[in-house]
Amino acid sequence: MSATGTCQYLLVRAGGREVGLEVAEVLEVVDLADTFAVPSTDAAMRGVVAVRERLVPVVNLSAVLWGGECPASVGAVGVLARAGRQRICLEVDGAEAVLAEEVVPVPAGESLPWALGVAQRDGMLVPILDLKALGARLLGGKSGP
Repeated sequence: MSATGTCQYLLVRAGGREVGLEVAEVLEVVDLADTFAVPSTDAAMRGVVAVRERLVPVVNLSAVLWGGECPASVGAVGVLARAGRQRICLEVDGAEAVLAEEVVPVPAGESLPWALGVAQRDGMLVPILDLKALGARLLGGKSGP
């Protein structure tokens, strides 16, 4: 997706806020009941989950986007997505709907890390996340947005 144009995205809630994930990068919504903790220096890394006999890293999306650590309990909903050439499972509060809306560049003065652009929904800006960049940060050892 370019920074502008119509985009289909999965609307998810993370940390009480809405963000969009490009449908082209979403593989499926999964149950996180069987997530296994693993040692990590990244506060957003929850652990791993087995999906079709493959272990996939589980990352708390709220902790990545707005800082802090993972909540004490594992959320019920994960979004399995492509992050560049790798797969990642994003722990979210909920997956709402698939929407198709006009996406425009992030307005000047707005701080929306990891956003390719924004869609407007109910008078609010919904950042559409750059999963490739997010995956490089999480799985490639880079820090910060």
